[in-house]
Amino acid sequence: MEKEQLKRIFDFLEEKGEHNAPFRWKILNNKPITKEDLKVGGNLDLRFEKITSLPDGLKVDGDLELNVSNIKSLPKGLNVRGNLDLRYTNITSLPKGLEVHSGLIIKKTALLEYTNNELREMIKPGFIKGDIIR
Repeated sequence: MEKEQLKRIFDFLEEKGEHNAPFRWKILNNKPITKEDLKVGGNLDLRFEKITSLPDGLKVDGDLELNVSNIKSLPKGLNVRGNLDLRYTNITSLPKGLEVHSGLIIKKTALLEYTNNELREMIKPGFIKGDIIR
């Protein structure tokens, strides 16, 4: 199905109140993000996408995969219940308050210049519960 056709279907369903387009669809198509959209059930796969930022307050119940995307910074209040994968991104720092309930993957990023302790200090009062994979 063509992307434009799918866009028309989601737009139609939203207008009729029949369905709320998923967060991934909205962020990739520059659609308005509601407060309800900021809670993503399950994994959020944005690998290889051209996105450069995410909205403040995003909560992902599974893994957040941003590897090989154009992401430049992470939002305030980001909460990831699974792994946060930042491989091959241009991320140079982590936001205060970042919560990662599993592992953080930073291979091939500028974050490698920091020690694990420095990364954990950088995000306080946030936390990384799992391993930092380099």
